[in-house]
Amino acid sequence: MANALSTFLKRLRELRKLHSLTQEQFSEIAGISYKYYQALEAGRKREVRLSTLERVAKVYGLEVYQLLSPELPKSRLRKRRSAAL
Repeated sequence: MANALSTFLKRLRELRKLHSLTQEQFSEIAGISYKYYQALEAGRKREVRLSTLERVAKVYGLEVYQLLSPELPKSRLRKRRSAAL
């Protein structure tokens, strides 16, 4: 399980940096709390809800399973919606 968690944490950082986003920018786009995302990426949140994984994957145009894949998947950043986020 620890291996899957470390893969997921690494993938979070890789994707965020690939798209030149700060943690704050990403959390805003994903519709999750900045503090929560910060703790998630730092590995302080070891239990992650499926709904959170779905939100993270959706931002990058990915499926949840791709967040844990051995290779960095091709992703495309979801366009920001207006202030409705």
